[in-house]
Amino acid sequence: MTEALSLPPLTLILGGIRSGKSAYGESLIEAAGGGIYLATAEARDTEMRARIQKHRERRGSQWQTIEAPLDLLSAIQAARRPVLVDCLTLWLSNLVEAKADVTSQVRQLSSALLAPPVPVVLISNEVGLGGIAAHPMARGFADLQGATNQIFAEVARRVVLITAGLPLTLKDATSP
Repeated sequence: MTEALSLPPLTLILGGIRSGKSAYGESLIEAAGGGIYLATAEARDTEMRARIQKHRERRGSQWQTIEAPLDLLSAIQAARRPVLVDCLTLWLSNLVEAKADVTSQVRQLSSALLAPPVPVVLISNEVGLGGIAAHPMARGFADLQGATNQIFAEVARRVVLITAGLPLTLKDATSP
């Protein structure tokens, strides 16, 4: 499933829910010898606890898991091994819920990821492939997610879209 590629400074992996984004991102970090799993999810209900457990069971001993629902920047800056952020969508949701300055947080993180201390792989939902939500709050979040994905896609050296577990490279600016 993994392409034989070296990790660029920043890779963005996009896809729908249950498309295989996380497994693909994990395989990239594992091919590099393992790393740090920055988890943004919070186990607030039974279904989310089950999702988190499934991800934990899939990961082996090559991983150090750090829960970072809000402060990704500090966790990435402290990293000494490749980092997988899973996922930007939940991070954005956490920021919105915390009434944080989302624009500032996205700007700070994207600026820092121009030259991260270690390779970083970001996982994010591609919300632009679904229908338009019926609720104004959901539409606003989809707009925010889409704009955020565009910001990180611009900064990333490699962008991959996952559909049905299959990777499609959208951008690869890793060649000299």
